[in-house]
Amino acid sequence: MPTILRGLLLIGLVMLARPAWAADSFISLAKNDPAYVTVGGGYFDFNRKKDEGAEFDLEYRSNYQLWWFKPFVHFAGATNGMTFMGAGVLIDMQVGDNWIVQPSFAPTYWRGKTDTLDLGYSLEFRSRLEVAYRFKDKSRLGFSISHSSNASLGDTNPGTESLMVNVSIPTTYFTK
Repeated sequence: MPTILRGLLLIGLVMLARPAWAADSFISLAKNDPAYVTVGGGYFDFNRKKDEGAEFDLEYRSNYQLWWFKPFVHFAGATNGMTFMGAGVLIDMQVGDNWIVQPSFAPTYWRGKTDTLDLGYSLEFRSRLEVAYRFKDKSRLGFSISHSSNASLGDTNPGTESLMVNVSIPTTYFTK
């Protein structure tokens, strides 16, 4: 099991072990945050290095929350011509006053096989862990690591990983 998936599983188990978040807890759900438009850039396929390149992301992260989960929509492209688009759920966990830890999961549609990297199936599952600093104006600057895999639905399942720098802008900035 890839390390990022083990990390997300551990976070999930910790959250299940403590279903009622105390108001005075050091770690809590990030409540009352706005919806975000997130742009990101980073290093595609940094781990296996079969078809490395730059990756660019655009996401809409909703402020609607059901239990711990918030929905988001994701679009990404890499300089090798691969594209990903999908939707999933994320959890905003606040650590202290200004830090956000955000695991997320999204089924995505993938296209763009290259000569050196074929992800093996058009349905890929992206798991991501982001750590971000939240500023007073609610904007965020974060770093993330993600893993995309077809969960062995295809004949091959090489997967790929990305390291990203993300800037999250509250959607209220666009309505001022």
